[in-house]
Amino acid sequence: MSDNPSPTQSEFFALPDHRLLMLGGRDCVAFAQAQFMNDVAALTPGHWQWNGWLTPKGRLVALFALVLLDSESVCLVLSDVDPAQLAEQLRRYVFRSKVTLTVPGDLFVSGAFEPAPVTGNAIAAMAQDEFALDFTSDACTRTLRISHAPSLADATACDRWKVTDLASGLPRLAESQSSQWTPQQLSLDRLRAYSVKKGCYPGQEIVARTHFLGQAKRGLVLFDADAPVTDGAAVDAAGHSIGTVVSSARTYTGTRRLAILPLARDATTLTAAGSVLRERPLSDGL
Repeated sequence: MSDNPSPTQSEFFALPDHRLLMLGGRDCVAFAQAQFMNDVAALTPGHWQWNGWLTPKGRLVALFALVLLDSESVCLVLSDVDPAQLAEQLRRYVFRSKVTLTVPGDLFVSGAFEPAPVTGNAIAAMAQDEFALDFTSDACTRTLRISHAPSLADATACDRWKVTDLASGLPRLAESQSSQWTPQQLSLDRLRAYSVKKGCYPGQEIVARTHFLGQAKRGLVLFDADAPVTDGAAVDAAGHSIGTVVSSARTYTGTRRLAILPLARDATTLTAAGSVLRERPLSDGL
């Protein structure tokens, strides 16, 4: 059986591991530009981008879809990150800026394996505060929706959503993997999720130095395996550890994993926790 079966119906299902953090106020765009790793100033209202927040040492704390709703409203769509905890961390840097950070209790994130009303990085505005994003990649057609109405739970569909994320090179980082990896190690250039040309932001010096000196020696590799492996497990080659599993998801036939490995390595059998890894190509377009 394929691990990516075609859906039999177009229905939205709840994505409980996706939550929202809202930035508001006249300085919210400037605040996002100063704190986050992508060029928020390059966005026009009604558009979105992949973005993230780094430690001063250039390690990724959180990866998210940043939606510029208008000049005083920014929405972060977070996966596997506690928005209240992230808000608390970000408030340390607000100082005198006119910025509010709130976790909305009346908006829900859901997904569907169907085309979005608008393609590309423009949002499809619906009712007040409701919108949809095109999450389609070469792996699968998808729509992510923010709405006031909660959707039904569907564990199988959620598993497939996460599998598609990994297949598209979108790392889903557990708490144990937070603040461990640079954007280049996570191959976030594939998502155009960071900028090396905008002004300063936390970790910018590390990101720019790695980019301009060509020092990125590791990146994401996609694997399938028959047995589950804990995130953070070592990837072994000929009995030696050469990398780390950073994300995993269940498929119909086993597990799919993203691992960080050397970009230059010998062609040899790779294992994790004793399970043989089968490399697969990453899908483009997300």
